Amino acid sequence: MTLLKKNIIANYFGQGWTALMGLLFVPLYIKYLGMESYGLIGIFAMLQAWLTLLDMGMTPTLSREMARFKGGGHDSQSIRDLLRSIEVIAFTIAGVTALSIWAASGWLASGWLRAEKLPVETVAQAFAVMGIVTALRFVEGIYRSSIVGLQRQVMLNAVMSFMATVRGLGAVGILVWVSPTIKAFFIWQGLISIATVAIFMAAVYRALPKSPLQARFSKSALLNIWRFAAGMVAITFLSLLLTQVDKVILSKLLSLEAFGCYCLANTVVSILTYIVSPIDQAFFPRLTDLITTGNEKGLIGVYHCGAQMVSVLVGSAAMILIVFGEQVVALWTGNPKLALDIAPLVALLALGTMINCLLHFPYNLQVAYGWLSLGIKNNIAAMIILVPAIFWATSRYGAIGAAGAWVALNIGYLIVPVHIMHRRLLCGEKWRWYLWDLILPLACGAGTVTAFRFMTPAALSKPLEFVWLAAASLTTAAVSTLATTDLRKLILDVLKRRLIHV
Repeated sequence: MTLLKKNIIANYFGQGWTALMGLLFVPLYIKYLGMESYGLIGIFAMLQAWLTLLDMGMTPTLSREMARFKGGGHDSQSIRDLLRSIEVIAFTIAGVTALSIWAASGWLASGWLRAEKLPVETVAQAFAVMGIVTALRFVEGIYRSSIVGLQRQVMLNAVMSFMATVRGLGAVGILVWVSPTIKAFFIWQGLISIATVAIFMAAVYRALPKSPLQARFSKSALLNIWRFAAGMVAITFLSLLLTQVDKVILSKLLSLEAFGCYCLANTVVSILTYIVSPIDQAFFPRLTDLITTGNEKGLIGVYHCGAQMVSVLVGSAAMILIVFGEQVVALWTGNPKLALDIAPLVALLALGTMINCLLHFPYNLQVAYGWLSLGIKNNIAAMIILVPAIFWATSRYGAIGAAGAWVALNIGYLIVPVHIMHRRLLCGEKWRWYLWDLILPLACGAGTVTAFRFMTPAALSKPLEFVWLAAASLTTAAVSTLATTDLRKLILDVLKRRLIHV
């Protein structure tokens, strides 16, 4: 548990700092580039999401295999051969992707997007550079997932924090003193990505023990993981179809400026993903390790403790966005009108994303066991039922309809797949998960944040409003924690040990 705690702390520090760097400079990006150019940054994020489809399951598979290597499931030769094989495939895909986006940049600028202020040539150039940066981020993910699986997450987050700082501060410096253009912004992102890939590559190879032979491309290494990787490809494709189709449709139907507002709302809500990601990174290798060694008792404890941690941290932040979304955006951007316009979007997207984050632990458990068919079947069923609804809602109600469909999708996942999963994995733990891991901490948190909303003093200054929101967040998280069982016990045990040592 000591390594797990260190990884959780490191992940929160690293990804929290990365999130801060990402969110802190958004108002400056909008100021110097405009909302249309910020819409292109939203397109860039969407491209990165869709590029995970070309990942072909390599990233999650490599993370799992590195974790199995830590548990004795690989020797040094086999794990290095697997890494080299995936490297060859990843670099090939990255090159093809960059060339493809460059070739299609003119059509994307003139035939797909509806830019009203930016020249078509400028948008096309941005797409060309965007393709190179997207390809580099793709390769970066291979090494990042390896480091996660090896549980070297303290080092990972130290590098990520440093590079995020350089990425954000440098981008602002480029826009202010060099060239306030979207092309210059993406060129800087590309330079930082090259450096990040080089650092992560060196870190992975240094962490692996030397092998008897030089690492080589191995078909047999790929064949050993193809079933798991194929399952991850299917899940990734269906998940992307269900979660990204709204953005594809909106990028076509809305003006680039309106799409930028939708992307801004998603950026606000992305803080929830930053909160859950460190927990996933720390707990997934641990779940895999416990399954590999057959420690079911330890697995149950880790499963519930992690799920309760997600409910407390993600749930508290989501409720602040749902109830105080307008105030949060106004404080962040300094634009009350923009905050009023996107507050309904922020509330709906926060609700849907919160539910999605609650499902991470059941999903991580399935992946750790290597049981992927459930996720594939569930996503196929959801696609048949909900994708037409997403198209209808988006075309009829625009951004609000897309956000509502996102909420409905995740409610369906919360009810059906979790029930099916617990009939096979950790039998008898379903109602404990629903009641103690979700309902009680979330209900207590919701009551707390609602009370803060009703007690909010009128006409608060900006500093006092920030203090009020911080107090609401901390109190909500504290009350939610008290409503848990495993997480509360873990925290009390840590405090007792600290007091004894003092």
